[in-house]
Amino acid sequence: MDNRVSAGAAANAFERARFTGTASEYFGIWIVNVLLTIVTLGIYSAWAKVRRNRYFYGNTVLLGRSFEYHATGKQILIGRLIVFAFLVVANILAAIHPLFSVVTTILVLIALPWLIVRGIRFNARVTSYRNVRFDFTGSAGGAFVSVMLGSLVAVLSLGLLAPFASRWLNRYIFNNLRYGNRPFDTDPKLGALYGALLVPALMVVLGGVVLVGLVVLMLVAAPSGGSGSMEDVALTIGAIYLSFFGLLIIYGLAGLIYRAAVHNIVWSSTRIDGRHVLRSDLSRTRYAWIAISNVVVTVLTLGLMRPWAAVRLARYVAEHAAIRIEGEIGEVFTQFEASGTAIGSEYMSMEGLDFGF
Repeated sequence: MDNRVSAGAAANAFERARFTGTASEYFGIWIVNVLLTIVTLGIYSAWAKVRRNRYFYGNTVLLGRSFEYHATGKQILIGRLIVFAFLVVANILAAIHPLFSVVTTILVLIALPWLIVRGIRFNARVTSYRNVRFDFTGSAGGAFVSVMLGSLVAVLSLGLLAPFASRWLNRYIFNNLRYGNRPFDTDPKLGALYGALLVPALMVVLGGVVLVGLVVLMLVAAPSGGSGSMEDVALTIGAIYLSFFGLLIIYGLAGLIYRAAVHNIVWSSTRIDGRHVLRSDLSRTRYAWIAISNVVVTVLTLGLMRPWAAVRLARYVAEHAAIRIEGEIGEVFTQFEASGTAIGSEYMSMEGLDFGF
């Protein structure tokens, strides 16, 4: 009796994911990818992406099993070549007559939602867990509203409507995602998303006030010995650089804080097959610190610490993600595998292309 109770409790507890890769191990893969990409003038980057994703997917472990990435370098290369050829043709036509640039721009805007769907579907279908493939069933119209229109709304409202855009985007992605034939669903609440926006908004406002104050002090401190003096020019240039980089830092930091909070809200609102619950509990400040310090260390080491930074972030995100399976884990995944076998074999025979969107 006690054994059955404990087994049931374990089956219904949240189980965290973990990342088993190491920086030293990934460095060997990364340096070979970099060198071969340089030697082949970028052609090998398609195979480099495959090696990188297979390493990170294969070292992300959930409930004792890792994810798998099944794309090939050929699929990625062909997709990139098609996009590159289109850009070359578009630039040639624009050089012949400016009207052609308008036409190609309109064609890109029309095709972009379709390309976004193809990109999400490709990445879902080349990903598997316990021999069951993922899938994505979203439409181009949904991509236009949630990705393109949502982004435009967030920008034009200066971020005030960003929670609406976040909700549209994540509902579009997760509610069209499938594991085998089992659907995901999520419904992040607007109140929670606006709560996530509060701290970043305060950071932007207060940071902007401090930045404006510093710029004004610099300009006021300019010597009065002539409007065209070198000191005036230097202080003016300094104020411009301070404004640019200051805004970049403020918005970047606020964006990271908001992103981590939205990630937690969306994942913790998501279910698989209507009953298996996901959870994320990233610390917003810790996530921001890891992301920023990763960039600083990578720049200071001229890119050599990039593998360490990538593994560090992947480990943190994985270890703060969890799932709660309703029912006995073995039986649940036996059902998943049975329902996903036919779909998986069908995907294996499909020739997909990754257009990089």
